[in-house]
Amino acid sequence: MSQTTKTTTLLVIGGGPGGYVAAIRAGQLGVPTILVEGERLGGTCLNIGCIPSKALIHAAEEYEKARHYADGSALGISVSNPSIDVVRTVAWKDGIVGRLTGGVAALLKKNGVEVVQGWAHLVDGKTAQVETAAGSVRIQCEHLLLAAGSEPTPLPSVPFGGMVVSSTEALSPADIPKKLVVVGGGYIGLELGTVYRKLGAEVAVVEAQDRILPTYDAELTKPVAAALAKMGVELHLGRKVLGLNGAGNAVRVQDAAGAETQLPADRVLIAVGRRPRTQGWGLESLQLDRKGNALRIDDQCRTSMRDVWAIGDIAGEPMLAHRAMAQGEMVAEVIAGKRRHFTPASIPAVCFTDPEVVVSGLSPAEAERAGLDCLSASFPFAANGRAMTLESTDGFVRVVARRDNHLVVGWQAVGRGVSELAAAFSQSLEMGATLEDVAGTIHAHPTLGEAVQEAALKALGHALHI
Repeated sequence: MSQTTKTTTLLVIGGGPGGYVAAIRAGQLGVPTILVEGERLGGTCLNIGCIPSKALIHAAEEYEKARHYADGSALGISVSNPSIDVVRTVAWKDGIVGRLTGGVAALLKKNGVEVVQGWAHLVDGKTAQVETAAGSVRIQCEHLLLAAGSEPTPLPSVPFGGMVVSSTEALSPADIPKKLVVVGGGYIGLELGTVYRKLGAEVAVVEAQDRILPTYDAELTKPVAAALAKMGVELHLGRKVLGLNGAGNAVRVQDAAGAETQLPADRVLIAVGRRPRTQGWGLESLQLDRKGNALRIDDQCRTSMRDVWAIGDIAGEPMLAHRAMAQGEMVAEVIAGKRRHFTPASIPAVCFTDPEVVVSGLSPAEAERAGLDCLSASFPFAANGRAMTLESTDGFVRVVARRDNHLVVGWQAVGRGVSELAAAFSQSLEMGATLEDVAGTIHAHPTLGEAVQEAALKALGHALHI
């Protein structure tokens, strides 16, 4: 095998949303950049995360809709004997992923970024050794940007392999199991559990906490729990997973009192979270400061070593693609000599369950913990005309604002299609909007967005439609 040496100003390790955006922006700014990616450009998000999961969610919703119409519908639509070919569904999903990853490659090339396909091993803070198909490449740089992402957290009692899968395998099924047990009631477990239920599997979700989506406040998650129950998804809350039974066809579960039960399973999805990808590529040799498992960074994404930067999931929570993208863009600009800091007023988070959940800024409890005297108000979709025409009136929009000057500090919503409200929520927080600003903005009728205006009006004491 041959050995070559390359030098560059910026070396990016990882071609996920954070890494590729940093590389593109650096290229735009004239910074010589090399990006190293071991698998496929786009990282977890494009290949085995956000994009494929949303594609399967859409397919499952369309199939469920067809089955709903087969039972007769108030809309007057009838469908006979709908079926789904999961292999074709997965091929369609893969086509979307392929188009997006191909687009990333084209953008990197257009902006003069050199992509090296292979696995990087850090030698020091200025050097990486990359094993490629063509041989070994040593890359030396002035600035090292770590964007290696995260990986599914394993569960020691139920190791991956065979019938036990992570979200990666769950997103490319060859068939739909009769009985699926999902371990973890967070957004990944519930999104995929919902998909499999709509595609015909019997689904049981086991969660160690006493409610689903434990990182969200309870009021927001109630409509999701109600929808799961209506769908026929079993919820086993406050339960600990002990492992598989001897026959390997059931999951052993223990309740708070120590009583053990078994949940039959043809497949088990472990979705207990994700952890920064810090092992196996020489990162420990840099001896960077840590914050738990993650790398510690400042408000410019600098690590404890000069000219070594970290963005995205490897730098801990919130593990969101759009956070990584914003950090990547900023690091490229700082390296290019611009004055930038990463101090967003809002990083929205969306859970694509059915109904969807979106949060931006502070919840009422978080505002209270932060020592703010706030008022909050909710407007129900049951009083929204557009929600009625979509046959989906469960859920609400909630606003949180300071009592003294009415500055909006947070938004939350649960309901069908509320993910699209995230832009309005975050924009109002970044622009320092008050309740009066939102209430006085004419919102188009009939739209779900009217509930945003009505929530602000209600906080001011004069909602019009309730």
